[in-house]
Amino acid sequence: MDKILGNLHLVLLIGVVLALGLIFSGFPQGAEQVSGIFQWLHVFFGITWIGLLYYFNFVQIPTMPSVPAELKPGVTKYIAPKALFFFRWAAVFTVITGAILAYLYGELHSGLLLEETHRLIGVGMWLALIMATNVWVVIWPNQKKALGIVAADDAAKAKAAKVAMYASRINTMLSIPMLVAMTNAH
Repeated sequence: MDKILGNLHLVLLIGVVLALGLIFSGFPQGAEQVSGIFQWLHVFFGITWIGLLYYFNFVQIPTMPSVPAELKPGVTKYIAPKALFFFRWAAVFTVITGAILAYLYGELHSGLLLEETHRLIGVGMWLALIMATNVWVVIWPNQKKALGIVAADDAAKAKAAKVAMYASRINTMLSIPMLVAMTNAH
């Protein structure tokens, strides 16, 4: 059992194989199958992205002040950089698969223009784009300073940590209406 469940990559591979088995045996064929695959990928990457966003805001940020100083490097040098890797790339793949899915559904253009027929999904798309931009343009550059991945003095690290936290809190706030838009558009 440990050879399987003790290996995250093997667990993920088995999960993907099982999912593909469902897709190719139970999904309608043709265009519906393609959109089904992209819908699955979009949800997978979206759960990863928003799940990590909520982990940072509900667990890591509020807990760090109570972590003893000698234990903080365990989070800042090992856990946070790894989590931020998956966080930022999940944001990219959520946006890409969402754009492909919107294109396949014929909603991309009218959604981005917030036309009445696809306004709700369009609002969700714009919120997700703002959030993904926040991840790459504000959160990640500031986290690199705060975590010591790039050189910064203590004052710059503290300022960067606060800026990253505010941007992350904005993303948490925007995720709530974004999820309403995404889950109720169809």
